[in-house]
Amino acid sequence: MNIGLLAKKASVGIDTIRYYEKLGILPKPKRLGSGYRCYGDADVARLNFIQRTKLLGFSLAEISALLMLSNNTQSDMSKVKKTVHQHLQTVLNKQIELEKIRLGLEALLDKCPGQGEVKSCPIIAEFTKE
Repeated sequence: MNIGLLAKKASVGIDTIRYYEKLGILPKPKRLGSGYRCYGDADVARLNFIQRTKLLGFSLAEISALLMLSNNTQSDMSKVKKTVHQHLQTVLNKQIELEKIRLGLEALLDKCPGQGEVKSCPIIAEFTKE
């Protein structure tokens, strides 16, 4: 199949496919005599893998590591679990940080009456205090 059909089947853009090839997370395709790229069902499956892991917040580096593990079918699955567990810990840490940010923003909003001159705005005062 050509790059356009691959993009359609995997619900990604053509530029995304080229970018993944450049990064090496999608293998360089065979080329036809005409020079056109020729892809197969394995490429669709690989792009689906990439898209699903991206939806779970994995970075491209983490996705690359997971792809390498998935290609080594004789490898122990504990490495996959460890990678996913580490990612979960990162997500939980981010969640804690986001909660702190949310509480800080709510506190700022509670201080501000939302009307009057900006020079007396408690939010601005909080941002500019030493």
